[in-house]
Amino acid sequence: MIETLIWLIGYQLAGELICRSLALPLPGAVLGMLLLFLTLCVKKGIPASLNTHVPQLLGHFSLLFIPACAGVIVYWSLLTAHGWSLLATLAGATLITLLVPAVLLKLLLARRRRGDAA
Repeated sequence: MIETLIWLIGYQLAGELICRSLALPLPGAVLGMLLLFLTLCVKKGIPASLNTHVPQLLGHFSLLFIPACAGVIVYWSLLTAHGWSLLATLAGATLITLLVPAVLLKLLLARRRRGDAA
């Protein structure tokens, strides 16, 4: 478990350091996970310690949402001031997320049927 935590925290720390030193407009944790992903792709495998312990950590994943919920409370005035625009943005993004794959699937299935019929 310690080795798994060293992997995860080490890559998060590396992402934070890179983002802060280069002034990147990206959360360090996101860059850290991207670096971890690239490392695992290059190694072409998942180390045994990660493979064993990460599923156990995912069981407690809901605890990671507590800071986000606290952030909602901290920025409540901002959310109420811009609530309708945020709601419209969320609705639009959800609609796009649902429609684009549906249209793409419809086009690809039609293309496959034409290929099978020919």
